Amino acid sequence: MLPLLLVSVLWALSFGLTAQVSGLGAPFVTAVRTLLAALVFLPFLRVKGLKPGQVLVFMGIGALQFGLMYLLYIASFRWLRASEVALFTIFTPLFVTLVGDLLEGRRSWLFLVAASIAVLGTGICVWTGLERRGLFWGFLLMQGANLSFALGQVLYRRAAPASGKRDRHLMGLLYLGASAVAVAMAAPSFHWSQVAAISLRQGWVLLYLGAVASGLGFFLFNAGARRADLGTLAIFNNMKIPLAILASGLIFREPVAWPRFLAGGAVIALALGLNAVLGARP
Repeated sequence: MLPLLLVSVLWALSFGLTAQVSGLGAPFVTAVRTLLAALVFLPFLRVKGLKPGQVLVFMGIGALQFGLMYLLYIASFRWLRASEVALFTIFTPLFVTLVGDLLEGRRSWLFLVAASIAVLGTGICVWTGLERRGLFWGFLLMQGANLSFALGQVLYRRAAPASGKRDRHLMGLLYLGASAVAVAMAAPSFHWSQVAAISLRQGWVLLYLGAVASGLGFFLFNAGARRADLGTLAIFNNMKIPLAILASGLIFREPVAWPRFLAGGAVIALALGLNAVLGARP
């Protein structure tokens, strides 16, 4: 559970930072983020002992969980504000639980209830009312991103133990798969003028998002996903949202509806407690 908590704190700043570079184009930003993440973990890559099919499986998981997810996620900023993007991520726990049940051929009603409570709690924290129309396409893009991220988590959780490798030995393959998708999407529209147009601030933001939020963050998250039960994994998919609200209030001194935040946090804590007491399983 600790890696999932650490990465939730790490990602708490990412929504606003992503909005600052989304104007550079979703394919370009995705390519930069995944390439930087790949550079961080290529020195740890160990493919000896893996079958060619396993190599392709992990690259495919990365292409789905990070590559396609980022393309859809960053593209949604064209229609959505950062707060709305955060709001529309609250359905990821349901996708994690439903995908896990589908792949494992079972119905984890307790985990589904816990995930649903987590969605409710997160919604209480972030819901401020959608004040404008025309959000349909942004919502669809975010649900595609949520589904891609959820499916990648569950597939990695199933495939990693059979590889006999540590998480740090596999992450390079995932990021290479993600980079292949992102570069293929970015190449047709890429111009060197895009690089020249990047401000110093945007450069630092891209470096943080690629090396830290993506590279270190997804490593910690997948390491936690490999070891956590399905219910805990589903709930922690939303933990970053109330933490982001907490950071905005305490660090950046932005206005926060504290009663709503505390009520939503209590509901999320209830979901974690319900999952831990009644139904946790590896």
